[in-house]
Amino acid sequence: MLFNKLFEDYSSALRPVEDTDKVLNVTLQITLSQIKDMDERNQILSAYLWIRQSWYDAYLRWDKDKYDGLDSIRIPSNLVWRPDIVLYNKADDDFSEPVNTNVVLRYDGKITWDAPAITKSSCVVDVSYFPFDSQQCNLTFGSWTYNGNQVDLINSLDSGDLSDFIEDVEWEIHGMPAVKNVITYGCCSEPYPDVTFTLILKRKSSFYIFNLLLPCILISFLAPLGFYLPADSGEKVSLGVTVLLALTVFQLMVAEIMPPSENVPLIGKYYIATMTMITASTALTIIIMNLHHCGSEAKPVPQWAKVVILDYMSKIFFVYDVGENCTSPKREKEEECRLEGDDGCQGKHKEVRSPLSTRSDDCNLKEKLNGNWNKSYGVHGDNVNCCSCYKMLIKNIEYIANCVRDHKANRAKGIEWKKVAKVMDRFFMWIFFIMVFFMSVLIIGKAA
Repeated sequence: MLFNKLFEDYSSALRPVEDTDKVLNVTLQITLSQIKDMDERNQILSAYLWIRQSWYDAYLRWDKDKYDGLDSIRIPSNLVWRPDIVLYNKADDDFSEPVNTNVVLRYDGKITWDAPAITKSSCVVDVSYFPFDSQQCNLTFGSWTYNGNQVDLINSLDSGDLSDFIEDVEWEIHGMPAVKNVITYGCCSEPYPDVTFTLILKRKSSFYIFNLLLPCILISFLAPLGFYLPADSGEKVSLGVTVLLALTVFQLMVAEIMPPSENVPLIGKYYIATMTMITASTALTIIIMNLHHCGSEAKPVPQWAKVVILDYMSKIFFVYDVGENCTSPKREKEEECRLEGDDGCQGKHKEVRSPLSTRSDDCNLKEKLNGNWNKSYGVHGDNVNCCSCYKMLIKNIEYIANCVRDHKANRAKGIEWKKVAKVMDRFFMWIFFIMVFFMSVLIIGKAA
């Protein structure tokens, strides 16, 4: 009987006010239940909300004493007038009607309508500090056709209700403040009020640290080790190219999930800086390998390079020749003298003479040899003049000695270039290790 009496002459199409000049106040409250998805590339936030709207209907009142103290009833929402509150920044193609849940109608005409909704709203995503970023997404609600002189929006709370929020695996909620705005649009002269809820999100970065950032840091520490590889191994350039390709794969993975904006993510900057460093290290490796393979045709090592690189830098980076160490650079020569004995070394130096002999020595040698020949075999006669033969023999020996000397000089020249290359390898290895360390500390510091 109460239902028939209330809706006997009721029209759900008209604004339920006794005076048409009177403003109808609508109280709005938003409860965030769950964040379904944050699409950074398309900049769309999907959320599950509970939307509560309450207002007073001047035509739906009764005296509860006449109806056995009945103070409220629940009726389908499509039977009463409902404010056309919509999400202004909606990013969904589905413009279907709200869910027709029941409304609670009180005896004094107050109507409370609770309706669940899955909203997709546009959100301006700033990925400058990805994956350590924070986002602010706005949810703006307002009447689509009623201006502020007909329907006025009132905040039920200063912020959205987060008491029933289901914790998200990727985002932390740091607040949802609500602000009322009154805006006059260019199409109309009347003011249009709206309520904007700002959802403050903080990304949980653990997933991205272990899957994107930490592998990149570990791979980047491999790049300086390319300088430590022996030049004859043939894998120095291959290591740099492999590391560069690995970082390129990670860079593509980040680019797929980021929106195409001018703001480069922090992790993207780290990738680009690391790739640039690896490119430079590969180029330096090629240059150093050319120094290593300098042969006898190359120019001698410049004097300044001998002083700076071979004398000073080699000691700083502990680079020594074969058989040398930090305490005895001439260990090989001393070892030879020790094996031969002191007398052998001294005798060796004493016996070193010029390969050129005087004519008298040659003749004396000839006479001694001829005399020994005659005594041994009983040969008598004129002495054979063999001075010219001995001179030819000495000339050939001198030629062989010069060839050996030139070969040793060329070999020493190549050894010097190889040592220069090895010293430069150690130098750039430590330089790039320091660069990688400071780059890693810098990105962690910016994240903090």
